[in-house]
Amino acid sequence: MDTRPLQKIDLNLLIALEALLEERSVSRAAQRLHITQPAMSKTLSRLRSVFGDALFTRNSRGIQPTPRALELEQALPALLADISRLVSGNAFDPWATTGEVVLALSEYVGVALLPPLIRRLHEQAPRLSIRTITRVENQLEQLAGGNLDFAIHISQSHYPPEFRVYEVGSSPPAILVREDHPLTHGDITWERLATYPLIRLYISDLGQAELVRNSETFNRMRNPQQGSLETSHLMTALEVLRNTDYFLPGPAYMLQNEAAARGIVALPTPEGADHSMKYMLVMHERGANSPLHQWMWRQMVETLQSLEAPE
Repeated sequence: MDTRPLQKIDLNLLIALEALLEERSVSRAAQRLHITQPAMSKTLSRLRSVFGDALFTRNSRGIQPTPRALELEQALPALLADISRLVSGNAFDPWATTGEVVLALSEYVGVALLPPLIRRLHEQAPRLSIRTITRVENQLEQLAGGNLDFAIHISQSHYPPEFRVYEVGSSPPAILVREDHPLTHGDITWERLATYPLIRLYISDLGQAELVRNSETFNRMRNPQQGSLETSHLMTALEVLRNTDYFLPGPAYMLQNEAAARGIVALPTPEGADHSMKYMLVMHERGANSPLHQWMWRQMVETLQSLEAPE
């Protein structure tokens, strides 16, 4: 788009032109804009220069627009209204809102959060699209860069001031196994765990979490004499648990969705694994003046508050 012709346009000139067209009088237009009549006459001179047309001719009743001015009269109200909306923003209407919101969260959080959240959004903003991503590294950088709109992840040790955070809740670590697993009988010890194969659920933000004690503890569970499975798919991990003697260390929150966790139980971890995992909802300040982002934030917070608190 060639924007060079726009360089000589002053928005105030267009506002003055609208007043002249509506008042059909230089003096009344000046009064309306709270300027002197000589100043309005000077503005009219500038308008004539910009548009290359006299725009108005004088008659006994004031000023009469030229054909060019009448053309401008048809287009000017809509143009000024568009500029006003561009500057101030439209009144936010969830029902009419379109576009896409990108949310990063682990699958086990999504299993609990997404069904009620999507139901709420479908009722209030049916045209809005939600895209979730489960494997996202460096989530704060992605939020700052605009690749993500929101993230729900395990709490990090530090958040720069440009991030808005809301503590979702916390969940203690647990040992997940099938209901009739041998580990459901007797005490859970590191020695007993070492005799069973391990599932490691990939969580993209786990490496940045405040889980030093947990990481060390869970690393002790691994035994080179036993096989293991690493996956980022929660449903796959739970199905393997239901059909094998594998165990899965992770937050008890994984069982929040009763339908998905059918046949799976959470056992206490051995001594030393009592550090709960804390979760945060995060957004970058770039969305501070976005009605959509502010509205979505409220919807997620209210949905999270409506869920049963993690055990």
